[in-house]
Amino acid sequence: MRWLFVFLGAVILAAVAAVIVVLPDDPPSKPVSRQVSATPTRDDPTPQVSEFTDPCGTFDTGEKAPYAVTGYWVTPKSNPCTWRKQMQEIHSLGGDTVIRIGYGLQYRELDSQGRVRAKDGKVDSLYEPCEEDGLSCHDAAERDLKAANPGNRIARTYVYRTDEAFGPDLFRCAQMERSIPAGKRVYYRVLAPMDGSDDATCDFGKAKPYDLILIAGAANDSLTELLDLGDRFGLRVFPALPLAPRDPEVPIRANPKHLGTLTTLTRRILQDYGVRFADRASLGGVYQPFEVQMSSTLVSNPTLRVYADQHTIVEQELPDKPILISPYLDARKRVPFGQTPKQVAEGFKALAQTGVGIIAPQDSRGTGKVGLFWPDERGEEVDERLRPVVGESTYGTAYHGSTRDYYREMSLVREEMLEAGHEVQLWANVEAFEPSGDQPCAASGTRGKTDKKRLDQAVTMAGRYVQKIVSYMWSDFMTCGSPSLETEVMKDWGRPIAVDAIRHARDVQDGIEVRGYNLTDGTVTVEWPGGSVDLDVATAGWLDEDPLEELPEGMRTAWVPFDWGQAKPGDWLRIGVRLPSGQETTERLHVRVGA
Repeated sequence: MRWLFVFLGAVILAAVAAVIVVLPDDPPSKPVSRQVSATPTRDDPTPQVSEFTDPCGTFDTGEKAPYAVTGYWVTPKSNPCTWRKQMQEIHSLGGDTVIRIGYGLQYRELDSQGRVRAKDGKVDSLYEPCEEDGLSCHDAAERDLKAANPGNRIARTYVYRTDEAFGPDLFRCAQMERSIPAGKRVYYRVLAPMDGSDDATCDFGKAKPYDLILIAGAANDSLTELLDLGDRFGLRVFPALPLAPRDPEVPIRANPKHLGTLTTLTRRILQDYGVRFADRASLGGVYQPFEVQMSSTLVSNPTLRVYADQHTIVEQELPDKPILISPYLDARKRVPFGQTPKQVAEGFKALAQTGVGIIAPQDSRGTGKVGLFWPDERGEEVDERLRPVVGESTYGTAYHGSTRDYYREMSLVREEMLEAGHEVQLWANVEAFEPSGDQPCAASGTRGKTDKKRLDQAVTMAGRYVQKIVSYMWSDFMTCGSPSLETEVMKDWGRPIAVDAIRHARDVQDGIEVRGYNLTDGTVTVEWPGGSVDLDVATAGWLDEDPLEELPEGMRTAWVPFDWGQAKPGDWLRIGVRLPSGQETTERLHVRVGA
């Protein structure tokens, strides 16, 4: 997954590693009832009008099918009408958050005329039009530096492409830095000391080596357009920060040699954002798209310095706007780098300590690196769609744990981090694709379409422990195939999804507390070896439609009376919810009865 955008965590006893605790004398711990600054859905911008018309057509700003997933990644598009169409579609499914995939900072070699070379050694056509006074932008910049002091020189040249346009606050030193229009492109020339100090004195009189950062931007700013659409549709936008150059020896890590330059570019872009967008409600935060695997050894990964440095800059330039990151999980037993749930929790701790505000781990079901299964299903054969990744195997043989195990352990560590003063949220990034498909959804690769039943299953597994559920991604994966996943959700959005069930007494009456989506007018269904019962919430229990706890948007809590003595200790209960329409949970909760 490349680029990668968007709530809860009541904690279950750690002693039961794979199930929901149901012991009456040892109830689950209560969630921390608090809001942190990263929360984007409690004061979302309100759509300005019910509909609006522009050259792209007429667009409805209302919600039609509010689903449990409330945020999506999107890819850059050159057609503004495509942006508008995507924003309408996302918001109509209850989406309130959009996360943009971005671009990377790259170190480049030059030819004899100072022109930027592409990776194949040829002149890069994207940067070739950048000229001043008949010189390449590199040679013109070096000429100006040497005019200030003959000992000045450009030691390294970097390039960064974007569809954004920047204001004058991108620059620190007007005598050396400038924008250079060239047709549909605007190039930005940024010069800074190689150590990343980015001296604001603009003293070029002392001989120094400098980094040249050449930005290929756009004449019209895509971020302004996205924020305007955010205002229209009541969406929060997370633009992408520059992606760090990769270590050529270990590509999954950032290259330490270039982190100072990355810090300079990040600082300049956020200075510009701070002047132009700091007061925009539709700016939800910023997204750092460099992915890392969550592991116990993550603390030694130089990419964490990227997160920490950029967090410091965000605090300075965009107070109260969090950095969002989306690391990935790998639970496979048959690879040497597969991690257990507790090892992943250590990785979460290391990430939280960098100061990032939102950690949205990829559930990794789409890539096949983690499975969706319950503890009593460890001996069952894996979903056939996972076989291209783990082969013919049982879940217990293929994986160290299920998605639910990993998010539970991360939620426990998150509580520790909150107590230690680290304001961090845990989101779930559920992958809306399969490892492969007959008709691949993306332009490259084999990843194929999934279905709503499987997406509901992913929500069931992770929703208990997070503050928000987002999905990679809208562009391609939600819209490909026939019917598309978007169409499936639109038709079936009202189906109940239960994410948690615990033993909970009300006054003197024993019962079950169920959390989930679309529980109104529902009937809780319970099956166990030797028996079953249907319990109508409205008649026998109660529904809390506005829980005080820190729950994801749209989640509710229902309670019904139930005599747990009907089942034996060690039995597995299957708990679901059915509506009068006949819609019922496609993934039932598996709850083990305690002694």
